[in-house]
Amino acid sequence: MAELSRDRVIEALKGIRGPDLDGNIVDLGMVSDVFISDGKVYFSINVPAERAQELEPLRQAAERTVKALPGVNGAVVSLTAERKQGSTPAPPRPQPAAPAHSHGHSHGPAQSGPQRTKAGVPGIDAIIAVASGKGGVGKSTTAVNLALAMKANGLRVGILDADVYGPSMPRLLGITGRPQQIENRIIVPMENYGIKVMSMGFLVDEGTAMIWRGPMVQSALMQMLREVAWGDLDVLVVDMPPGTGDAQLTMAQQVPLSGAVIVSTPQDLALIDARKGLNMFNKVEVPVLGIVENMSYFIAPDTGNRYDIFGHGGARAEAEKIGVPFLGEVPLTISIRETSDAGTPVVVSEPDGPQAKIYRDIATKAWEQVKARSGRAAPAIVFE
Repeated sequence: MAELSRDRVIEALKGIRGPDLDGNIVDLGMVSDVFISDGKVYFSINVPAERAQELEPLRQAAERTVKALPGVNGAVVSLTAERKQGSTPAPPRPQPAAPAHSHGHSHGPAQSGPQRTKAGVPGIDAIIAVASGKGGVGKSTTAVNLALAMKANGLRVGILDADVYGPSMPRLLGITGRPQQIENRIIVPMENYGIKVMSMGFLVDEGTAMIWRGPMVQSALMQMLREVAWGDLDVLVVDMPPGTGDAQLTMAQQVPLSGAVIVSTPQDLALIDARKGLNMFNKVEVPVLGIVENMSYFIAPDTGNRYDIFGHGGARAEAEKIGVPFLGEVPLTISIRETSDAGTPVVVSEPDGPQAKIYRDIATKAWEQVKARSGRAAPAIVFE
């Protein structure tokens, strides 16, 4: 049996033609870089955004073709509007000529390209991104405790781990195993502590290096978002990768985010990077729900003395300066670190403790911002 390789996949895809395409999808430059890991084949097909729904059968045909190859355990195939430099896009559907009586007048703004629309996810009322300008600020720990705090506040919650290169949710939530796939290639999310979870960490081994370029990242994110049986959720929390790269732009530009929570530590260097994240969300018109100051201070467990290891108050001052809500201060504590490493986040392992209360307060403020921006009254939240 011939070994599964990129060349074999490309050769098979040369047999795929669209209903009105002059040539196959490979020769037309429509196929992104092909990546193979553990018998799974990942790639995307570049098409005009306005024809994505119409060309879905093209994607399905490519997926069936690749899955039929010996040695293939699965395929992640997505349509994307991005295309490689110098490639030839699939032709747009011909438009009827303007009526003769128009006299050449334009009745709308000039269009430089197709309008991007952000399709919602059925069953999910709100999507919140938890982001940071740099790594190492405790963003994933904040995201998982925020999601669990929203669950504790009475909401139906899911969490999407959008960090393809460094997924954290399997370990933070103590979940092992792989998700099941049901009809129409829909994935059943994993679940623990009453929240539904999807992460690339469930699909590849922990030590696997993900050497992916932009279109493959976009493809994987869209599948984890739109081809997962989330069910009915009040909110989906998205743990974004640090920085302002492909994954962040994909989520911000293609997903109807209700808002973003920015996580930073107090020191000036971290705040400089946090501003980059704030500016990115502002540019793509995603509202910033507020800033969380993580590792805000340290309480010595033996003496109870407080130490501002990284300074203090920088995130609050930054929030006031730029006019966004300050959601709260999370201390640097041994319990948060230990419970996170153990897969038992502090909100569920110490629900009555001071750290859990801080996260629930942050969750309440963030949800109030979501409801205020949606024009609906926030529900009363009762702590029992």
